[in-house]
Amino acid sequence: MQIAILLFDDFTALDAIGPYTMLGPLPGAETVFVAEQAGPVHDDTGNLTLIARKSLDEVTNPDIVVVPGGPHVPVDNKAIQNWLRQVDAGTTWTTSVCTGSLLLGAAGLLEGRRATSHWLYMDQCASYGAETTGERVVFDGKYVTAAGVSSGIDMGLTLAGKIAGDDHARFVQLMTEYDPQPPYDAGSPDKAPAHLVELMRSTMTSPASS
Repeated sequence: MQIAILLFDDFTALDAIGPYTMLGPLPGAETVFVAEQAGPVHDDTGNLTLIARKSLDEVTNPDIVVVPGGPHVPVDNKAIQNWLRQVDAGTTWTTSVCTGSLLLGAAGLLEGRRATSHWLYMDQCASYGAETTGERVVFDGKYVTAAGVSSGIDMGLTLAGKIAGDDHARFVQLMTEYDPQPPYDAGSPDKAPAHLVELMRSTMTSPASS
């Protein structure tokens, strides 16, 4: 089972590493980081670099694709769009985290499908024909989309359970001691103070880039 995690400049690290940690222990899994060109890829802080061991041309038949998001997802990148469409024809699961759903949408893979994204970019996700929902993890056939950054952990764990069974997923949860007890209850726009929601709306920029 090959798990391909897409990388691009300015990706959000936890979007990729959360699913990597949860899906990596699947029996027989081979996880590969892939980018348009093999080599180092910088995250959205510029302080963390992951190495894409394979280029898009070298990964042609993955079983699972994970598309992270970021503040400037390359929705106009034709090479990424073409790769996503090509490999999607043979995937068992095609997934995204946060604004990674915009890349799936730009590739034409979410038309008429239920999907989610970061709460700030639901309208952009819907502009690609998706039926957006505020659920944290959304399954529509083989397409699995997760909401904001931290939800990629939930997506990976949920998918691991569907593939390898509940006990496997529980084992991974226990191994990672994934037992969230956040110190604040401000993780969604429905719960956060209104002034912080408005501050985020006014300061966040569109994630779309070429």
